[in-house]
Amino acid sequence: MQELVIMQNQQAITSSLQVAEVFGKQHKKVLRDVRDIIKKDGAKIGPMFERSTYSDSYGRLKEMYFMNRDGFTLLAMGYTGAKAMEFKLKYINAFNQMESEIKAIQAGHLDSYMIEDPVKRAEKWLEEQKAYLKAKPKADYYDSQMRNPGLMTTTEIAKDFGMTAKKLNVELHKRHVIYRQGKVWVLYRKYDAKGYTQYEPYSYSKDGKKAQGVHNNLKWTQKGKKFIYDLLAKDGIHPVLEQMELV
Repeated sequence: MQELVIMQNQQAITSSLQVAEVFGKQHKKVLRDVRDIIKKDGAKIGPMFERSTYSDSYGRLKEMYFMNRDGFTLLAMGYTGAKAMEFKLKYINAFNQMESEIKAIQAGHLDSYMIEDPVKRAEKWLEEQKAYLKAKPKADYYDSQMRNPGLMTTTEIAKDFGMTAKKLNVELHKRHVIYRQGKVWVLYRKYDAKGYTQYEPYSYSKDGKKAQGVHNNLKWTQKGKKFIYDLLAKDGIHPVLEQMELV
């Protein structure tokens, strides 16, 4: 379900990469279709499509698009055939379920990921995790990790395990998940295009001077965070909160 539709900024969305994979199309052709829609009706469709980037197996930034339900509907109109109809129905169900979850969140209390202040967000997150661990079996711990949507840095994930980002990168490198390319960590081809990561460009400067360049910062999706949890759990490496419960 989460591979088809994810939540971003309290909105159910999918990506051109995911559409290409599900419908068995080349990504460049899906991009072409999206661009045609924007070119033809860009002034009418509003924020149905949002241009973004992802990193290929060589660490190169490539174009992609996020789209909401309406954007997907416009795009999928042109995809015909029995299989296409099957995939459309799966997407409709996925959007319906995700939108129901979003409504439940909006109607309830303010979850940690919705709090802007980083200190208060961390405190709230700890409260949520402690409450969850008391109510759920340890084997279901990773489900709680999936409740916090959005991209996360390696540092943020590493803190869950009581590690530094450097240490977690070493652990992932030892398991042949990532490798160093210049100043950037990138995924091995085996894990590329699985929706585990995205790259966000950031400018840097020296000695307080104006920005002198741009680097790409590796960030993990919630699917990627679960992947890391499952990978490390195989070797008995667990998040700090879970370790406390195991004592």
